[in-house]
Amino acid sequence: MQIIHHGAVNGVTGSCHQLDINPQHPSSYLIDCGLFQGAETAGQNSADQLQIDFTIDNIKALIVTHCHIDHVGRIPYLLAAGFNQPIYATTATASLLPLVIEDALKVGVTRDKKLIQACLNQLNKLIVPIDYNQWISLPVNLSSNATQPVNQIKLKFKPAGHILGSAYVELDLKGPNNKHRVVFSGDLGATYAPLLPSPKSPYRADTLVIESTYGDKNHQGRKDRSKQLRGIIKKAVQDNGVVLIPAFSIGRTQELLYEFEHIIYRNQHNPMWQNIDIIVDSPMAANFTQKYREFKNLWDKEAKRKLKQGRHPLDFEQLTTIDSHQDHLAVINYLDSVNKPAIIIAASGMCTGGRISNYLSRFLPKATTDVLFVGYQAKGTTGRDIQEYGPQGGYVYINEQKIDINATIHTISGYSAHADQHNLINFVKRMHHKPKHIRIVHGDDEAKQALASAYQALLPMAEIEIGKA
Repeated sequence: MQIIHHGAVNGVTGSCHQLDINPQHPSSYLIDCGLFQGAETAGQNSADQLQIDFTIDNIKALIVTHCHIDHVGRIPYLLAAGFNQPIYATTATASLLPLVIEDALKVGVTRDKKLIQACLNQLNKLIVPIDYNQWISLPVNLSSNATQPVNQIKLKFKPAGHILGSAYVELDLKGPNNKHRVVFSGDLGATYAPLLPSPKSPYRADTLVIESTYGDKNHQGRKDRSKQLRGIIKKAVQDNGVVLIPAFSIGRTQELLYEFEHIIYRNQHNPMWQNIDIIVDSPMAANFTQKYREFKNLWDKEAKRKLKQGRHPLDFEQLTTIDSHQDHLAVINYLDSVNKPAIIIAASGMCTGGRISNYLSRFLPKATTDVLFVGYQAKGTTGRDIQEYGPQGGYVYINEQKIDINATIHTISGYSAHADQHNLINFVKRMHHKPKHIRIVHGDDEAKQALASAYQALLPMAEIEIGKA
C-alpha cells in the first residue's frame, strides 16, 4: 500500500490523495481533487495549477469527502484528462457537487453554456450517491495468475460535521492473509458547531491521513463566540456602519444564519436586533441554503428541536438574499449612501474573489466598517492580508487597486467549521483500535508540527509523519 499526495501538503488547499494497492496489478483510488488557492499558487500560471500532472490510468474511483472548492475544484480537469470512473460521494454531497462545479466553471474557466453543460453531463453520469454508514465494494484490478496482497476493498462514509454531506472515509483493504483499514479524515468539523452533529471517531484505523488546519490552536467556546458576535454587531449599530463577513457559500453562511436567528429570537423585545438587516449577497449561498433545508434530516438534535417549535433557523424575517449582479451593485451603492447598519455575508470566504471583494473595496477605508473573519484565511489570500495588516492601519490590493484599511478587523475562531487541536487529538484518542501510522496533511507547517508532537505524545509507538508531495 502506498499513499501519494497531489495537494494539501504545503498548506491547506488542493486536497488530493492517491491510495495505491497491489504493485504488480495496480489499482488506485483518489480521495478528493481540489483546487489550489493563495500562497500555494505562487510561481505557477493558472494552467499549471489546474492540470492533472499525474497518471490516471489505474485510478478506479474518485472518492469525494465534501464539496468545498479546495477539495473538488480540479474535478473538471480530471474529467478533461479522460477520467471516466465512478465518483463516490454521500447523498447530500452528490446533490451539491454539480452546483459547486458549475459555479467554479463559470467563475474560473468559461461562460460557454455548452462547455459547462457537457462537463456537468459527464459528472452526473459518474456520480454514485452513497448513504452514510454503508459499506460498498470498490472496483479492483484482479489477476488470475498471481496472489495479490489486496483482492477486496470496501468504502464507508461517516459523518464529519464540517458542512452538509461532509464525510470522513473508511477504506477496508482485505487480502488472503491480511486486512488493513485506512481512514482519510477529509475536513473534520468542530464540536458544538451549529446545525450538524459533531463527528464521532471510527472504531478502528490502522493508517490515518488527517487534516491539521487548526493543529496548533483551540477555538473559543460557543458562549464566548456568541457574546463576541453580539458585541461586534452592537458596535456597528451604534456607529451606523456595516459588518462585512466573508464566508463560504456552503457551510459557514448557513451556520451564521442559524446563529443570527438564535440571537434575534432571544432578543425579541430589543429594537436593535428586530430592525437590523441581514443580507446574504450570493445566489450560490441561497441555493445551498435551500439544500440545507432539503436535507434537514441530517441536522443535529438542537436544530431539529427548533423546527418543531415552528422556528425557521435558515429563513427569518430580517434576512434578505441578493441574486443578480445588478442588485448586488445597487445594495453597495445604497449602503454607501445612507447611515444605516447592516450585516452582509458574501463569498468568497478567503476574499480571493467573488462579491465580497466589491464590498471590501468600498467599505474597508471607512472607520465605521467592521470586518469579521469567522473562518481560516490561508497564506497568500486577501483575507490573510486584511487580518495581518488591517489592525496596523495598513492597506491591501483588491482587483489591482490599493485599498487603505480603516475598518476594524475581528476574528472569531469559534465559528470555524474545522476541528481544533483538542478535537483532532480526541478523534484519535477515542478510537478503540488506534492507528500505528498517522500522516498529517492540510495545514500550515506550524500546525502540522504541533499536531505531530501531540500525536507522538499520545501514541509513543506509532509512526507519525508529515505528508510530502
